[in-house]
Amino acid sequence: MAFADKLGAVGTVLNLAAGKQTTTTDSSTKFIAGARVNTKVTGECVALHRCRSTMVWQTSIRNTEGKLCAVVTQTQLVLDASS
Repeated sequence: MAFADKLGAVGTVLNLAAGKQTTTTDSSTKFIAGARVNTKVTGECVALHRCRSTMVWQTSIRNTEGKLCAVVTQTQLVLDASS
């Protein structure tokens, strides 16, 4: 879940206008399968919604065999950067 949250945050930051920052307001994780200890997992993050005030991202996490392990949907709030 932390890996997926980071991917969604990076996607938001890359799409922010100047003078903006972001924070996660909602995250939903559906665990489907496991990944073995000490193996790599991959994540693919897709924007479902991008606008001025919020962005919604869905991340699919897969194990080394390509099997879906988790689906994470998160909402990122877009805020004015602090001075």
